[in-house]
Amino acid sequence: MSVEIVTFGCRLNSYESEVMKDLAGKAGLSDTVIVNTCAVTAEAERQARQTIRKLRRKNPDARIIVTGCAAQVKPEQFAAMPEVDRILGNEEKLKAESYGLAGEARVLVNDIMSVRETAEHMIAGFEDRARAFVQVQQGCDHRCTFCIIPYGRGNSRSVPIGRVVEQVRELVRNGYREVVLTGVDITSYGPDLPGKPALGQMIRRLLANVPELPRLRLSSLDPVEIDDDLFRLIAEEPRLLPHLHISLQAGDDMVLKRMKRRHLRGDAIAFVEKVKDLRPDMVFGADLIAGFPTETDDMFENTLRSVEECDLTYLHVFPYSERPGTPAARMPQVPVEIRKERAARLRAVGEARLANYLASRIGTEAEVLMEKPGIGRTEHFAPIALDTDVAPGTILRARVTGAGAEQLTGQTVDIRTAA
Repeated sequence: MSVEIVTFGCRLNSYESEVMKDLAGKAGLSDTVIVNTCAVTAEAERQARQTIRKLRRKNPDARIIVTGCAAQVKPEQFAAMPEVDRILGNEEKLKAESYGLAGEARVLVNDIMSVRETAEHMIAGFEDRARAFVQVQQGCDHRCTFCIIPYGRGNSRSVPIGRVVEQVRELVRNGYREVVLTGVDITSYGPDLPGKPALGQMIRRLLANVPELPRLRLSSLDPVEIDDDLFRLIAEEPRLLPHLHISLQAGDDMVLKRMKRRHLRGDAIAFVEKVKDLRPDMVFGADLIAGFPTETDDMFENTLRSVEECDLTYLHVFPYSERPGTPAARMPQVPVEIRKERAARLRAVGEARLANYLASRIGTEAEVLMEKPGIGRTEHFAPIALDTDVAPGTILRARVTGAGAEQLTGQTVDIRTAA
C-alpha cells in the first residue's frame, strides 16, 4: 500500500484529498491512510471514528493521518484514539511540510480563524474521474445557527482569478471536459481580492480565457447572493451547464430566520423564476433540513410545498442533527423520530419529482459526459446508461429512450469529443 485517501463530506474535501495525495506522495510516504473528515453533523463524525477503527484493524502497520473539519474542530477527540498517528488541521493538511516523517508533533492544528489566504494548489487531475473540482473559495463569513463549518474552515478567502484560470487550463490540457467550481460559500467569492470581483465576473473571465473548456458546473449557490454577471452567463453561456444547486435548507420563513439564513421563502421562489425566465431548461437541486428546532407541522408543510414551488428535481435531505456549541443546539428540539419521519416524507417527494423529470426526457437528445463504461451524465446532471464503451471523459450526443426511478437509458447519436 502506498497512500490511500478516505474522504467524507463535500466536494471541497474531494478536491483537497487529491492535493493531499499528491503532497504525501511527493514526501515519500508509503503504507499511509489519510482520513479527510467532515463535521457537518454529529453522525459524520461518528462515521469517521468508526472508519478509523476499521482501517486500523485492516491495516495494523499503516500510518493513519486524520484531518478535515472534524479534526480541526475537535482535535482532542481524535488525539484520544490510539488508532491515530497524526492529526492535521485544515490549514496544515495543504502544506507539504506536514507530511515529513521526522520531528513533528502528533497534533498540528492551527487557529483557523487566523488564516487569511487560500492555498492555491495546482493538481493535474482526478484519478478515475471524468470531471474535476476546482477550489475557488474557502471558508465562510456567515454564522447560520445550525452550522459549525466556519469554525472548521475559517473566514471566507478567494482564489485569485488568474490562478483559477491557470488550473482549469491545465486540467483541460490533461483531458478533462467538465470542471466543477467549488468552495464553502462560492457566492461570497471576491470581496477580499483586489478590485473585489464577484463570482460572475470570475466565471466570465474564466470562460473567456479557457475557450477550450466544454462544460462548467457550479457547486451550491446562495439564492440571494447571485450577481448580475452570473445571471447574464446563465442566460447567454451554453458552456455553463443548466443545472444549479441551491443552498435552501428550509421553505418556511420562521425556520429560515431561526437558522439565520440570508434569504426567505419568497427570495428562493423569485430566484428560481428569474433563472427559468433566462433559461427555461434549467434544472434545480437543493439542500433541505428536516426537523430543525421549533419546526411545527405547519412550518414543515411550507418546506414540503417549496419543493414544487422552487421546481426542485434533485434533493439532498438531512434530518436535523444537533451540533454542540451552535445556537440551534440550545433551541427547543424536535423529537428525533419526527425529524426522521419528516426527512422520509421529503425524500419521497424528491424521488417522485426526480422520476417524473426523468420520464419527461424520453424522446429528447442530450449531451452526455461519460463517467465510466456505459454510464454518463447529461448536461442537466441526470445519470444515463448508454450502449457504448467509449472512454470516460468522452462527450457524446445521445437520444433518451427510457427512464427508471433514478436513471435514464439511451442510444448514442454522435460522439463529439474524446478525452
